[in-house]
Amino acid sequence: MTLTCVAGLGVSGRAVARVLAERGERVVVVESTPGERQLAAAAELSGRGVEVRFGPLELPDGATRLVSTGWAPHHPLIAAAGAAGVEVMGEVELAWRLRPAQAAPWLALTGTNGKTTVVRMLTAILLAAGRKAVAVGNVGVPVIEAVREPYDVLAVELSSFQLHWSSTLAPHAAAVLNVAPDHLDWHGSMAEYAAAKGRIFERAGTVIHNADDPEAVRLAAPYPRAVGFTLRSPRAGQVGVVEDLLVDRAFVADPAETAEELATLADVRPLAPHNVANALAAAALARSLDVPAEAVRQGLRDFVPDPHRMAHVDRVGEVDYVDDSKATNPHAAAAALSSYPSIVWVAGGQLKGADVDEVVRMAAGRLRGAVLLGVDRGRIAEALARHAPNVPVVDISGQDTGVMDRVVTEASRLASPGDTVLLSPAGASLDMFANYPARGEAFARAVHALKAAT
Repeated sequence: MTLTCVAGLGVSGRAVARVLAERGERVVVVESTPGERQLAAAAELSGRGVEVRFGPLELPDGATRLVSTGWAPHHPLIAAAGAAGVEVMGEVELAWRLRPAQAAPWLALTGTNGKTTVVRMLTAILLAAGRKAVAVGNVGVPVIEAVREPYDVLAVELSSFQLHWSSTLAPHAAAVLNVAPDHLDWHGSMAEYAAAKGRIFERAGTVIHNADDPEAVRLAAPYPRAVGFTLRSPRAGQVGVVEDLLVDRAFVADPAETAEELATLADVRPLAPHNVANALAAAALARSLDVPAEAVRQGLRDFVPDPHRMAHVDRVGEVDYVDDSKATNPHAAAAALSSYPSIVWVAGGQLKGADVDEVVRMAAGRLRGAVLLGVDRGRIAEALARHAPNVPVVDISGQDTGVMDRVVTEASRLASPGDTVLLSPAGASLDMFANYPARGEAFARAVHALKAAT
């Protein structure tokens, strides 16, 4: 009997264990921490015949494959599997191999930023076209569960971790939204991180890339019929923007001579350059499945942005306060910073090895002040000193979650009427908060408290 070792008791790990057990396979899940959640999951899985082992992470004797749910290649358990000749794969790769005959096509996407927004936009467009669709992958339902359901199409968000462990994935269409330094501690280098992103194209039926992003262009270069999306006027074979219209010159009968209107800029929410690019990527993926233009427009209108993505919290004393806590890397923060003319920037957290000099240099002319918090705030302060030496900076040294009240108070003192106080941290939140939503919620509470006290 096949013996599969599953690494970890997270959402994907539990889903993999359940599906394999239902197939009659022997499954051993290894998990280091017997916390309350893990013990509850182990009890549920044991009732399905799955063995869960807590403690030292060791490869079970006789294991024929290891399913990694986001564990890094240098992890000792992964290394032990490689030394033993045991195949390592991710949940997404396993789902692809186990999908039934006549399974729904996959529209897959990856990128440093924008993935969740695009996959939700894409799902809204597909639903508007009357397709039974669901967002899966790095968001929503685990892929290994979704492939067994009678969907017409799967909108699949893939992280670099998931792509690293995928080797046979062949989506109907695949998109790379952008590539900027992130997760370098996991991948080891920018080259390895970009290579993982590029794996999404290797067997894709249609290759879609951001024609305004140099790294995405490089990854798509080996594929001669790649489709680009751009914020400029589109050439033949691209989707792009003409005045206030989103226009398709790729999925039309004669791209050299004709174009089709898909939507207007007013249909995109929130209206910011990076979000227009998100809408174009979602439209291109949908159009690869012959989705009509009217469904693209309706889907974008139906789309409801997730919280903590350039969300307007409130206006206090003619100053707007915006929660972009989802900006957990410099590339995401740069997109938000480019969307407002006059900013008091709230930034800091865990930079994960990423460099902030370029985002500070780009935004310097827009900054009216900065309030810094979190473990890597010193690196952002150094970048501000180099590239925006005249911008006043307030350093908040506390590491407890209650410091957000001080952060917002200091930001309000730096702001003038017409400014935007923008929480766009450029770093992860786990040094101070449970996650980025908790950080954004703390910011919003502090803003509301400020307004109540004004």
